[in-house]
Amino acid sequence: MSVKDRLRVQDVHVISDRPYTLRNTTFDWRRSNGEWQTQRRQIFDRGNGVALLPYNRAQQTIILIRQFRYPTYVNGNDALLVEVPAGTLGDIDPELRMRMEAEEEIGYRLDDMQKVFEAYMSPGAVTEKLYFFVAEYRADMKIGNGGGLHDEGEDIETLELPFSEAFAMIADGRIIDAKTIMLLQYAALNIFT
Repeated sequence: MSVKDRLRVQDVHVISDRPYTLRNTTFDWRRSNGEWQTQRRQIFDRGNGVALLPYNRAQQTIILIRQFRYPTYVNGNDALLVEVPAGTLGDIDPELRMRMEAEEEIGYRLDDMQKVFEAYMSPGAVTEKLYFFVAEYRADMKIGNGGGLHDEGEDIETLELPFSEAFAMIADGRIIDAKTIMLLQYAALNIFT
C-alpha cells in the first residue's frame, strides 16, 4: 500500500507566503492497524537546497564558511555558525546552483563536482531536501574573495582548515550545523581515509 492510499488531506490553510510558505494542514492518516486518525501539522516550505564540501586531498584541507544565522541565535547560539557553503535551489539544476554558490560564498570556480547523497533535513515539519556535493579545490581555481551577496544580507568569512581540525570541531561543539557534520563524516569515510 502506498502513502497516497493511506492519506486523505482535509484542509490546507496558508498562514504565510513571504518569502517562503507556511501552511496549517489537517489530514486523515490510516494507521498500520487500519484505523483512520485525524492529524494536524504546520508545514514549512522553503524549497530545496544544496550543500558542498570543498576539499584538497594533497594538503588535507577543506573550506568552510562562518556567518551569522539568526534562527540559531534565538535558540541560544551566541556564536557565528561554521558550515559548508550552501544555498537554496530555486528552479536551477542542483549542480549548477552549487557551482554558483561556491563562487559567491568562497570565491572558487570548481571543476569536478560530485553529488554524494540527498537528504531531508527536518522531515517532521520542513519540506526541504538537500543535495550534497563534494569537490576538490586547488589554488588556481580561486577567482575571487567570496563573502556572499551583500543584497541578500550575506556577510561570509571563508575558512580553510586542516580536515583533522574541522572534524575535531564537531566533538568540541564549534561545528553544530547538521549539513556540515554530515559532509565531514562523509569525507572521513570516503576522502580522508
